[in-house]
Amino acid sequence: MQPLAEQISALQAEQTTFRYERLRAISGGILETAASTFLLYIAVKYYDASTGAKSLLAAGGNFGMILAPLTVFWVASRGWRVAKVAATMSAIGALGFAAAALFHQQAVFIGGSLLALTCAASFIPLLTQMYQDNYPPEHLGRFFSGAFMIRIAAAIGFSYLAGELLDYNLKLFPALLALFSAALFFSAFCLWRCPSRPLHQDGGVNPFKALRHVRDDALFRQMLISWMLMGFANLMMVQLRVEYMANSRYGKPFEADQIALLTGVIPNVARLLLSQWWGRRFDRMNFFALRITLNIGFALGAVAFFAGRDMPGMILGAIIFGIANAGGDVAWSLWVTKLAPPERVAEYMSVHAFLTGFRGVLAPYVGFLAISRYSFQDVSFASAAMIVLASVLLVPEIWTARGRKVTASIDEEVAK
Repeated sequence: MQPLAEQISALQAEQTTFRYERLRAISGGILETAASTFLLYIAVKYYDASTGAKSLLAAGGNFGMILAPLTVFWVASRGWRVAKVAATMSAIGALGFAAAALFHQQAVFIGGSLLALTCAASFIPLLTQMYQDNYPPEHLGRFFSGAFMIRIAAAIGFSYLAGELLDYNLKLFPALLALFSAALFFSAFCLWRCPSRPLHQDGGVNPFKALRHVRDDALFRQMLISWMLMGFANLMMVQLRVEYMANSRYGKPFEADQIALLTGVIPNVARLLLSQWWGRRFDRMNFFALRITLNIGFALGAVAFFAGRDMPGMILGAIIFGIANAGGDVAWSLWVTKLAPPERVAEYMSVHAFLTGFRGVLAPYVGFLAISRYSFQDVSFASAAMIVLASVLLVPEIWTARGRKVTASIDEEVAK
């Protein structure tokens, strides 16, 4: 039993973190629309960007994820508090969007946007460690999804308003970029006020030392292989949705508000309705069974969305994708807490983020290359097949001793 003073301190950390994470979620929702819809839309419709430029932009924050092991090593070796570093990186990213808003050249737009998205993604493992330290482990999913619901609501509202703005006058896009910059500055403000501690230090000079966990932890390695297949397939198709609707090469282009509806509003409404439910499932359900369930949803959503350019099918695909994404948000952000020792959560997460970034950089390029040779429907079926294979790899893991232990420990805590 913890002493009373420690209990009070832990409760204060929990409440302060949750308060500022709910505020920061507003910025997160606005920024999510940048990465998922509007930056690529501006690149296609205003700058008529090349395939290479669009691939770079679609890769976005994945460059930051590739840097995650280096970020974790850097922060740990200097003994800095994780929330302070995250706030600083967020502020630097805001300058990238500010430059893109002020200088209307394609190179500045692409470079500034990449800087912003890279900075915003590079500190994700630090946040996962902050959640591990400040939230009770038996309620991680509930606290995370509670804040994430606000993020989703903000994304819904901002998707609609930004779509209407660009429909009214595409040349107003610098105002949108300025809002993205303001959102990152506000995110920095919130993060600076979150309690956090320095990371566990191992010593040594190898910035990619965290990758040893892939070699040493067999279950972690198996999970990463499955996630690589599923994530590559999903990221490839997600980034093609705007291209599918905005480019006249594939049929009559959709209006900006229609694209925002199908990529932002509808999926996010489904996420909003089910985010808290998935958060509770994460706390109580066998994680491997949960991941397989979500995979099936992503596969069905991809096939339905690209089956044709008729609105009913695309709306159905957007809804299924949103339902799966609601659980995917929680699972992607917190799953390492199920496997990693508490003091190693940031290291495990940095490996996961590194591999996510690697596939996130490569997947959009492969996707754009694939649709130059095959139909969107064929590519969506290939994507679904990869996701099914990823799920098959996880079936034996449902019954592993470690999987049963994780689920049993969570059930015991919930019962208390």
